Amino acid sequence: MHCPYCNYFDTKVTDSRVTGDGFSIRRRRECTKCNFRFSTVEQGEILDLTVIKRDGRREPYNKEKLSQGLKRSLEKRPFTAEQFTALVQKIERDIQRKRKSELTSEDIGEMVMKRLKSFDQVAYIRFASVYRSFQDAQSFSQELKGLGSRRARSVK
Repeated sequence: MHCPYCNYFDTKVTDSRVTGDGFSIRRRRECTKCNFRFSTVEQGEILDLTVIKRDGRREPYNKEKLSQGLKRSLEKRPFTAEQFTALVQKIERDIQRKRKSELTSEDIGEMVMKRLKSFDQVAYIRFASVYRSFQDAQSFSQELKGLGSRRARSVK
């Protein structure tokens, strides 16, 4: 790890702690040259997962694509950076729990929709409209009715 202040190549870890979510480690580091102190956060990464697209193409899993899709659906919605990071981590844990080397984009889309439904219903509808390719207002309306009926059942 290079020092962000002097760019020296060697730093030492002075303290390590598990973050509140239990899925990351926060490390305090110190540069061995200039003694500058800084923090880093380490978290697991999904490796060796192939995503099978709708047209049959295969491509490696890309966390950035997941984040971009979520950001588009959450545009102009109230959420914090911490909440967003937690949402991405929950979706990635769902992916890891499948314990498969290949997943379809549909499988991942369903996991995203499940998490978005409880995170932000407007973002859920936005994502669903693209993911499920709503062709008309009736398709959109049916999805909204489904959300309303599930919400009414959970309130009772």
